[in-house]
Amino acid sequence: MLDVSRIITGRLRLELQPVELAAAVEAALDSVRPAAEAKGVRIEYIPDPHTGIISGDPHRLQQIVWNLLSNAVKFTPSGGLVRVALERVDSDLKLTVQDTGKGISPQFLPYVFDRFRQAETMISRTSTGLGLGLSIARHLVELHGGLIEAHSKGEGCGAMFTISFPYREYLPALAIQNAS
Repeated sequence: MLDVSRIITGRLRLELQPVELAAAVEAALDSVRPAAEAKGVRIEYIPDPHTGIISGDPHRLQQIVWNLLSNAVKFTPSGGLVRVALERVDSDLKLTVQDTGKGISPQFLPYVFDRFRQAETMISRTSTGLGLGLSIARHLVELHGGLIEAHSKGEGCGAMFTISFPYREYLPALAIQNAS
């Protein structure tokens, strides 16, 4: 709730530094794996070794990935798959989290990033949460100059979230390190 308050008041700030996005993804994967294993959901990670170092807030980048992964695990049934891919595409770093879970109805898809919005009614909801994770993730992605999109062919068809961050290699830090 504190992050939401900071977002609403415009006080959420990033602590930018050189970050390997792959390291943030791997840290988020490590924190979600126990829940996935306990539920019987398989996680597959496809890293690109050439993603490089970007300027970002490592804590917030990990939070973005964790939000997407935890949702994917939460809404994927036992025996399902969550696939994570990180790759450099032209001038962007692209992160994709795709699952074989419940999917998102076409009617709800435009609202998936809205605060406090969830697809199911309170009566039929089978999972807990306030409906804030994706809203926070979108805001953090935008603070990093990125774009987040949600895709689903409908209920029962899984979901795919794609994030594109502009690739701006953190050259000043590298230049200082190489000079010493």
